[in-house]
Amino acid sequence: MDVSYLLDDLNDAQREAVSAPAGNQLILAGAGSGKTRVLVHRIAWLIQVENVSPHSVMSVTFTNKAAREMRSRLEGILEGGAVGKSVGNSRSMWVGTFHGIAHRLLKAHWKILNLPQNFQILDSDDQLRLVKRVCQTLKLDDTRWPPRQAQSYINSQKDEGQRPQYIQASGDPYEVTMLQIYTAYEAICRSGGLVDFGELLLRAHELLLNHPDILQHYQRRFPFILVDEFQDTNTIQYAWLRVLAGNTGCVTAVGDDDQSIYGWRGAKIENIQRFTEDFSQSQTVRLEQNYRSTGLILEAANGVIENNLGRLGKELRTDAGDGEPISLYAAFNEYDEARFIVESIEQWVREGHRYDSVAILYRSNAQSRVLEESLLRESIAYRIYGGQRFYDRSEIKNALSYMRLIINVDDDTAFERVINTPTRGIGGKTVEQVRLFARQEGCSLWAAAQRMADERILTARASGAIKVFLQLIRQLQLKTKECRLDEQAEKVITISGLYDFHKNEKGEKGQARAENLEELVNACRAFNPDDTATQTEQDITEDTPLLVQFLDSASLESGDGQADEFDDAVQLMTLHSAKGLEFPRVFLAGVEENLFPHRMSADDPERLEEERRLCYVGITRAMVKLTISYAETRRIHGTESINRVSRFVKEIPDKCILEVRLKTQIQRPLGYNRAVKSKSSLQEQGEDSGYYLGQKVNHAMFGDGVITHFEGQENNMRVQVNFANEGCKWLVLQYANLQAL
Repeated sequence: MDVSYLLDDLNDAQREAVSAPAGNQLILAGAGSGKTRVLVHRIAWLIQVENVSPHSVMSVTFTNKAAREMRSRLEGILEGGAVGKSVGNSRSMWVGTFHGIAHRLLKAHWKILNLPQNFQILDSDDQLRLVKRVCQTLKLDDTRWPPRQAQSYINSQKDEGQRPQYIQASGDPYEVTMLQIYTAYEAICRSGGLVDFGELLLRAHELLLNHPDILQHYQRRFPFILVDEFQDTNTIQYAWLRVLAGNTGCVTAVGDDDQSIYGWRGAKIENIQRFTEDFSQSQTVRLEQNYRSTGLILEAANGVIENNLGRLGKELRTDAGDGEPISLYAAFNEYDEARFIVESIEQWVREGHRYDSVAILYRSNAQSRVLEESLLRESIAYRIYGGQRFYDRSEIKNALSYMRLIINVDDDTAFERVINTPTRGIGGKTVEQVRLFARQEGCSLWAAAQRMADERILTARASGAIKVFLQLIRQLQLKTKECRLDEQAEKVITISGLYDFHKNEKGEKGQARAENLEELVNACRAFNPDDTATQTEQDITEDTPLLVQFLDSASLESGDGQADEFDDAVQLMTLHSAKGLEFPRVFLAGVEENLFPHRMSADDPERLEEERRLCYVGITRAMVKLTISYAETRRIHGTESINRVSRFVKEIPDKCILEVRLKTQIQRPLGYNRAVKSKSSLQEQGEDSGYYLGQKVNHAMFGDGVITHFEGQENNMRVQVNFANEGCKWLVLQYANLQAL
């Protein structure tokens, strides 16, 4: 049988992995090394060469998209080979996600598991609603015990394979309460035949453990198991695989310990690190030939990741040549950083490239706000990959709704959005009663709620909760009356409870939402209703309140809408969302201490190593050109901070870096004095005016600031100043009366 087509166009390491004899195998697949190709060819090899029945193969992926792609590519290979097993037979393989395969097992054995035949799967929203109901039944205060926090606790325990009856409460009030919620939640799920995502895997694991006959059936059925993205497996997934494989199964694990970046959601890097110990007589193959990036990009990635301890060992290489050095830009602040990135993108497009060949990556979701504003200002289409634009995010919409109510309590849309956010005991039934009363009386929801509470039309409990909400809005109106715009925003997110509500959520998502609210305060501080036109002191006073102007601006930005999926648009995304993607031109923004690595990870060795792996992932997304930027000053958590360049940048070999200052490029080892000796056109432009970039100045109204940009000539020259208390503002130089400090 001619099976050369299965090995054609593969390098030596790929051939070794594909044609290995049946047995346990760990394939360490570096970024851009063709791991999906190897995995698919390995399955085809087992079927065509080892005469393994497709019926005996199980392939596990992490996404349905990956499962569909794997099946499609496998069918293409088998059809192209035109020998051996038919494509029809290959469809008898089980190819799917962990949750999908677990669901298949539960559907097949629902009677044994005491489940209804058509049991309901709870998605995340359904699960949260059920947890809220449990908390209400237990009479728990939502503000002290947020349901999202309890949901996170339940899911994390299931990921660890823990039922409530096996958890030993330490006596800590938090543990005791969470365990109480978990116990009550599980009782409702069992009585109602409800299964959440965590339960799918936990129940499938228990099925195999508790029923030896069923386990033996599936061990005979699936002697060959292949797992993609093995570094992302959690405790219960790994345990389920070990039980299913037993002592006779042949497991092929494909993954990369250097790309394990999901520890915050339960992934255990230890699983791939101990594979060779737990799966006997396994061999390891390293895929180090990269087909994506240039040599200097790979050398930079290798230089960073080698600082992690306990690695399984791997070094990326390419035959594509060194390519361009990595550009490093030190911005004065986040606005200067965004300006530089946008100008660089425009230059890239002028050179004949498309916008969709560009990706801007960042560590924190909140960073997107300034970048989005800069792109909108230059009318550059963009799309947030795997997420929402800043002003479309739910926590931002909630905060803006509170701000709208400060201006106009009769704003029904805003009223309805936040009347029970954060939760304050006003249920959907009560809101519907208020809505009906407002319709009958022809008044706003605010007026209806006030009358219903005062006239005792509602129950005593509902009336009390409504009154608390109405009092909260009045309190916000009073406390923000004479405040600056940023102070108004800060009081809104704190007094309303929104900030604490998200801050107390467990995991990365809650942290991101809290950071987005902090960034909203920064947006208010930097807001200039006419920032694209000349601003003189006569423009400062407006008849329309600044809060109204800001809300109008936010609505317009939100209403612009994202570019459609196939439009020519710049891609913006977090580093976590970028995994598995590649782009000719990549910008890594905000690569500075306290942001990347994140301040919450800097003092924890394990979390710091995961941050370094995240940097490795970011670097290896770039195919042709990579630009890294950081801001020497950045407003984080409401305060101006002076930042050092990230330690990860310092770990990149000197030969890989080309420092960029404005229009000038200087190549030299990192660690030199970063003040550029040669002048750029922008520096000369500023010096002609008697001022210079980076100069500290004072303005009679705005206070102290730093000059970050110049524009125009002579009488029309404008200067951009980043003020400590007012954010960035453009001023006409001849009217500004700036005093040098």
